[in-house]
Amino acid sequence: MFIEQYCAINNEKISFTRQQGSDFAKQVANDFNPLHDVEAKRFCVPGDLLFSVIIAKAGLHKEMSFNFSGMVNDGIHLTFPNEITGNFEVNDNNGKNYLSVEASGEKSTCPALINALTKAYVSFSGYTFPDILVKLMSEKNVMINPARPMVMYQAMEINLQRLDIESLSLQLAQTSLSIEGKRGDAWLEFDLVSEGEVVGHGKKHMLLSGLREYCQDNIDALIEQYKTSKTHYHKS
Repeated sequence: MFIEQYCAINNEKISFTRQQGSDFAKQVANDFNPLHDVEAKRFCVPGDLLFSVIIAKAGLHKEMSFNFSGMVNDGIHLTFPNEITGNFEVNDNNGKNYLSVEASGEKSTCPALINALTKAYVSFSGYTFPDILVKLMSEKNVMINPARPMVMYQAMEINLQRLDIESLSLQLAQTSLSIEGKRGDAWLEFDLVSEGEVVGHGKKHMLLSGLREYCQDNIDALIEQYKTSKTHYHKS
């Protein structure tokens, strides 16, 4: 399970260091959201890492949904399921909930399938900004605050028709962005493909906060800053 290098397991409790969360975002997801920088004041562990740990430990069901209710910081010890029967809540030692999971249908613990889905889905995050979100914001004439670019993972669901597969890729199917005041809800829908056959579907829900009127110069500067962070990381 390659995911073990990105978390610490102690007495069935799992926690993450800032370095582990940041490394997963940058090395696996190619995601340079500043919230995942080691030095970020509002650092949070990538939601994709929590998703990856769950299916690695509890297996992959045909139908699964994940709803995030809190930002996981470094050093928080969480209880993750070894098996999911209906639903499960990922809580800390004080009972605070960070993630709720629902699962149904057949289950697979095939490492090849789970690793393939993990890498296909997580690498999708690397294209969310700027490739997908900038186009959606431009169409709605809104943008995130360039000084505090807040894009948060809210929920995700997957529906697989088959589990007897070992290779998997993800293809973007449809996107949408709804605006309410300074908040935006982005939905990214995708197909799951194995050897040329569509074997499932899914969608990801993201929250954009602090929206203001779209400004191309500010967006260009934000994209440049994002690309510079990525370049510097890969050169170091």
